[in-house]
Amino acid sequence: MKTNLSSQITLNRVSPRYYRPENAFERSVLTRLEKVPTDIYESPEEGAEHIALDIAQIIRDKQKAGRFCVLALAGGNSPRNVYTALVRMHDEEGLSFRNVVVFSLYEYYPLNADAVASNLNSLKEMLLDHVDIDPRNIFSPSGTIAKDTIFEFCRLYEQRIESFGGLDAVLLGIGRLGNIGLNEPGSRLNSVTRLILLDSTSRDEASKMFGNSENTPISSITMGISTILSAKKVYLMAWGEDKAPMVKECIEGNITDTIPASYLQTHNNSHIVLDLSAAANLTRIQRPWLVTSCEWNDKLIRSAIVWLCQLTGKPILKLTNKDYNENGLSELLALYGSAYNVNIKIFNDLQHTITGWPGGKPNADDTYRPERAAPYPKRVIVFSPHPDDDVISMGGTIRRLVEQKHDVHIAYETSGNIAVGDEEVVRFLHFINGFNQLFNNSQDQVINEKYAEMRKYLREKKDGDMDTRDILTIKGLIRRGEARTACTYNNIPLDHCHFLDLPFYETGKIKKNPLSETDVEIVRKLMQEVKPHQIFVAGDLADPHGTHRVCTDAVFAAIDLEKEANAEWLKDCRIWMYRDAWAEWEI
Repeated sequence: MKTNLSSQITLNRVSPRYYRPENAFERSVLTRLEKVPTDIYESPEEGAEHIALDIAQIIRDKQKAGRFCVLALAGGNSPRNVYTALVRMHDEEGLSFRNVVVFSLYEYYPLNADAVASNLNSLKEMLLDHVDIDPRNIFSPSGTIAKDTIFEFCRLYEQRIESFGGLDAVLLGIGRLGNIGLNEPGSRLNSVTRLILLDSTSRDEASKMFGNSENTPISSITMGISTILSAKKVYLMAWGEDKAPMVKECIEGNITDTIPASYLQTHNNSHIVLDLSAAANLTRIQRPWLVTSCEWNDKLIRSAIVWLCQLTGKPILKLTNKDYNENGLSELLALYGSAYNVNIKIFNDLQHTITGWPGGKPNADDTYRPERAAPYPKRVIVFSPHPDDDVISMGGTIRRLVEQKHDVHIAYETSGNIAVGDEEVVRFLHFINGFNQLFNNSQDQVINEKYAEMRKYLREKKDGDMDTRDILTIKGLIRRGEARTACTYNNIPLDHCHFLDLPFYETGKIKKNPLSETDVEIVRKLMQEVKPHQIFVAGDLADPHGTHRVCTDAVFAAIDLEKEANAEWLKDCRIWMYRDAWAEWEI
């Protein structure tokens, strides 16, 4: 069973010559706008393997010289694949970490003494607990020290790094604001290890570790920019298109304290490793005609014309030969003969992607329409990762499908229970208790005991405590109620509203289980019952560990099994991908 088929989807066909140049000359031409050495790989796994091989070589070289290898490591999702590769090398190739000294880049502050969620624990879970490193060689800022000792602690942390001869390599991710480590915008070039207040964006990113924003610490102790840049080698990695805008600013923009990652331009041995999605906004990928001759295809031509329209402020049909020649697109004039010919082609291409009939227009010529006219009406399944993604992401499309008399089913793949606040549970418990007292006059001891038990648990619940199964069930019921209301509002019968509650999600924690055969069979069973003509799935593929992507993988795995079984219904089925309000499709 293939459970990672979404990784094979390429939204834009990028010619390998743009990201894998054949020689040094081609590389210098393509990267002339880039101010930091940058390598682009087709997948996060491939890029992570490259970094892991480099780090392993540094470790081995230091071993031969009989010296410590001093690494500064980040937690979070970005380095996860690097650590996986290093653990594999340790297990399979005998890579030893006995001479490795690790300094954690940062730690959240303040933390309880018994806190489970921390950057150090994340590093241990991903790497340190799986290799033969000496525990005495692991150092981290402390999230539990007294406030009046922080300044001295940071001074000693810097001193300890120096006592080992300084940092040999630093492994960094990049935050949504361009932060490295947890150095927020405004951090100075000469900053050292210190306490720093986290802004709302960094806290939002960290909340994935702590369960919610309320439990997330408001500050951190982080290595400073100067400390990071003192390392002999600095790696920065970024995966996924949500990092693409900040990656472009870091690599092609000016050095500025508003984007701390741009300071890497001042380091003489920094190295940036990206996957194609994170590199999507770099000039050589997004606008290759500005740095080299292009391998033109329909999608690249459309992208170039939309860019030219935005640059000149003109509609497509008003673009002239002069506009093309002055903005690096003369190759298109050579291909099509004139601006008029290109304009008409792209105008028609774009027009044919627009429709008010998402299920196809019945009894109409569908030659130039994005969806076929027959069969009509169509059976449709909209797969929604959480009980709200359907209406947030394609609510208008769903409404059109229903109004145009198609048979629409909504499949909520997960319960979404961890997104419900405790106060909502208390409110519903009060309602249930009041309802029983008013209408049922309940003397049922089991109901009364269960109510008392849950109220007591919520009153005594501490930060980081996992919800009980009963409370998670009630949170799931709350989300179901919201989803049913949305379906009713859109005139979708409640027997067409399916709650799949895929087991991979039901951990009660931010971290989920891997996709399993059980998950895929639940999705497959629904497909076999409905036999859809159209399937809509979430197209948010940026986060390789995100719920949306796992849910889409479950759908693709089920379809793959049906293909192997030569399912008849698949021959007349099309799959469409939708985006949510935070990552819309390009024009």
